[in-house]
Amino acid sequence: MLIGAGQFGLLFMAMKGHISPGLASLVVQTQVFFTIGMAMKISGEKVQPFQIVALLVAAAGIVLIAAHGGGSATPLGVGLVLLAAASWSGGNIVARQAGSVNMLGYVVWASLFSIPPLFLMSLWLEGWPAMVAGVRGADALTWLAVVWQAVGNTMFGYAAWGWLLARHPAATITPMALLVPVFGMGASALLLGEGMPAWKLIAAALVLTGLAVNMLWPKVRGRFGGARIGA
Repeated sequence: MLIGAGQFGLLFMAMKGHISPGLASLVVQTQVFFTIGMAMKISGEKVQPFQIVALLVAAAGIVLIAAHGGGSATPLGVGLVLLAAASWSGGNIVARQAGSVNMLGYVVWASLFSIPPLFLMSLWLEGWPAMVAGVRGADALTWLAVVWQAVGNTMFGYAAWGWLLARHPAATITPMALLVPVFGMGASALLLGEGMPAWKLIAAALVLTGLAVNMLWPKVRGRFGGARIGA
């Protein structure tokens, strides 16, 4: 429910005229901070100074998007994507507490729980006639997108991500998430003609810098700290 309806449902709602796909792929990465906050709440850990700095830098990028979004992002769109990010982080916590399981089977069976809330959301926001017309009028490209979303993005993407996290250090795998906004904004510009004005690039740089500091600082500090001890 958190991933299927919360993350994707809210994300698709936001991208329907409220925020561009490229910016959505950037803002949704704030799930990293939501996940850390939830994990600390559960474990009782304290926020580290570098995490506060990282959050403030990323938040500056989000504020810049909300202030200068224009036709690319509205406050509602940014808010929906932030809620989607919070839902994603909740799904991360639930998946982590599930322990060592068959990740592909976990993703497949867990996805079934997203069907009822997604159906109700579509019925409420679009109505039954639009839902029927959408299915009847779907062309080959639409169904290809559905297959990709189900098989490529969800089954393969989430299962592979969980498989990697279970077998390799999180510090090695999680920085790869920084590539998501790069591909998202690049594909949106290339395929959808999304403009890349200076304010958008600056906002992207701020958010990615915040994410990078949060993900990489402990590893960098450990490496240089170990070097000083060895010296």
